[in-house]
Amino acid sequence: MAHYFDNDPSVRSDRRNIGYRQYGRDFRFVTDSDVFSRSEVDKGTDVLLSSAIKDIKDRGARKGEKLLDLGCGYGVVGTVMASVFVNFEITQVDVNRRAVALSKENASLNGVKIEKCVESDVLSALGEGEMFDVVITNPPVRAGKKTVFAFYDQAFEHMNPGSTIYVVLQRKQGAPSSFKKLEELFGNCETLEISGGYHVMKSVKEGA
Repeated sequence: MAHYFDNDPSVRSDRRNIGYRQYGRDFRFVTDSDVFSRSEVDKGTDVLLSSAIKDIKDRGARKGEKLLDLGCGYGVVGTVMASVFVNFEITQVDVNRRAVALSKENASLNGVKIEKCVESDVLSALGEGEMFDVVITNPPVRAGKKTVFAFYDQAFEHMNPGSTIYVVLQRKQGAPSSFKKLEELFGNCETLEISGGYHVMKSVKEGA
């Protein structure tokens, strides 16, 4: 059985178009079979985006910040963030080849610039020197805790001092264990928002 976190989806393509509104802006996305949340933008991603945008706006966005959309799916997070923060340099990665192709298509469809969009098993395709100021992820819980925690561990290695990671998970999907993991890894973690069972968590890499 194929999953959205597989590298090369085997299920026949079945493209569809969906709409999405965030931060007072309307977006359009092309989705397909074997990508995450193909029928509509999922609640977790919606809450994650609204929380991250508010948090970054509150602390003040800086020109040239490098943002990583980790596990980008068909590109919702990267596309929205590129629209809101036009001076950010955005990288998208996903293990799913079909999702990466859709992300590139959706960036173009919505008229935003993405610096890089690559197929990658977590962050294995990135060079050691590729560092980020913001990481945003709705991790693939169905792939298992080992993979989810690999997202955090590898993100940490590619984050600049003072950078921030935003994570969303439902409580029943393991939000408490992720909170503990992030707290241990970064030395801090806070819950920015809880909505519909989804917890948006934030950790800051110290040393700025």
